[in-house]
Amino acid sequence: MSKTHDLSPSDTLVHNPQGGMDRLREIMRRLRDPQNGCPWDIEQSFATIAPYTIEEAYEVADAIERQAWDELKGELGDLLFQSVFHAQMAEEAGMFTFDEVADTMSDKMVARHPHVFGDESRDKSAEQQTRDWETIKAAERAGKAQKGILDGVAIGLPALLRAVKLQKRAARVGFDWPDIGPVLDKITEEAHEVAEARDTLGPDELREEIGDLLFVVANLARHLNVEPEEALRHANAKFERRFRGIELRLAAEGRSPEQATLDEMDAHWEAEKRAERAGSN
Repeated sequence: MSKTHDLSPSDTLVHNPQGGMDRLREIMRRLRDPQNGCPWDIEQSFATIAPYTIEEAYEVADAIERQAWDELKGELGDLLFQSVFHAQMAEEAGMFTFDEVADTMSDKMVARHPHVFGDESRDKSAEQQTRDWETIKAAERAGKAQKGILDGVAIGLPALLRAVKLQKRAARVGFDWPDIGPVLDKITEEAHEVAEARDTLGPDELREEIGDLLFVVANLARHLNVEPEEALRHANAKFERRFRGIELRLAAEGRSPEQATLDEMDAHWEAEKRAERAGSN
C-alpha cells in the first residue's frame, strides 16, 4: 500500500495544497500539540508572539508601500498565521476559538455599517460615515465601561500613530488648536527648548523634551491630514534611496563612505536629489 493511503485525515488535510483555512488551522494545532508538536511553538505565549505579530503587520505595510504585489500574498499569509497562532493558544486556555474571533469581527462590521447591512441610507459622504463610525465606537466603549475620553487607545500602537489617536480623541471634546498656526508656534517653542537644554539636561529630561517635540509634530500632521507614520516611512525610504546613491557614486570612484569626507558625501547627496528631480520631470 502506498504511503499516501496510510495518511490519517489530519495528515491528508495538512498536505492538501488547497486546504485553505482548515489546513492552516490544523497545521497550527499540530505545531502546538504537547506530545508531537514543535518544541519552539509549544513554548510560546501571547506575550512572546506579540512582537512577531507587530513585525508581520509592518511587513505587510512595507510590501504595499513598495508596491511589491508579488510579495503581498505571502506577507498577508504571515500576518494571518499570527491571528491563527493567538487563537490556538486562546482555545487551549479555554478562552475563545478562531471561529469566535471571526464571528466577533463579523458582528462588529455589521453593527458599524448600518448603511450597508441595516436600514440606514447609503446616501451620505465619507466624512459623515466617519462621524457615524466614531459615534458607534464611542457607544461600544461605553458598553465596555470605558468612561474616559482616552480609554481604549491601545498602548502597543506605534508611538506616532498612538499620538494621533490620542489627539483625535481629545479634539472631539474641543481640546485642540483651531488651526495650524499655534501648532507651528509650539513646534518652534519645543525645538528651541531642546536646543537650549541639550547641554544641561540629563538623558531622561532630554528624552522628554524630544518626546514633546515629536508629539507636536504628530499634531501638525493630523491638522494637515497627513499620517505621520506613513510620512516617516516615506522619509526613511527616501533617505535609504539617496544614501545608496552616495555609495554607488563613491564606488564608481573606487572609494567607500568611510574614505570620503562629509562635504564629499553631501555633494553626492545633492547630486542624487537633482537626479531624482530630473527623473520626475
